[in-house]
Amino acid sequence: MPKTNDILNEDEIASLGASLRAIEQKLLKQGQKDSKTRIWFQGEEPYFDVFFELNNDEILWFQFTLRGKSITWDKRKPELQTGNTNELCLDDVSFYAASKTIENDRQQDWEFIYLVKSILRSRSEEPIFAKALTLFN
Repeated sequence: MPKTNDILNEDEIASLGASLRAIEQKLLKQGQKDSKTRIWFQGEEPYFDVFFELNNDEILWFQFTLRGKSITWDKRKPELQTGNTNELCLDDVSFYAASKTIENDRQQDWEFIYLVKSILRSRSEEPIFAKALTLFN
């Protein structure tokens, strides 16, 4: 794995993966008329979460954010898109989770992609994370 800006070793990567906890489903707005399901995992670190939108167990949309960086994948345009969030900005708006914005990178951030893949791999025994790993192929 290439070096990351925050140089993480295997133990730190495993710790990040292990810290992801599923958020209670009733807190997420689910589609009323379709079979879409939303799943949200939040990590122990601030600004660390993973979102999935599924239809019949197929990933339609995926977003992973960590330390002000993000990866998004959408079935309608099936490629990984990296970017930066406003979560590390110190203004009043960024303190509200619903106000998170993402500015896409012009070129993919391969270091971050490899880091995210490693974190997901640490949970690959769970079906949702195994499915997410296939998006990186």
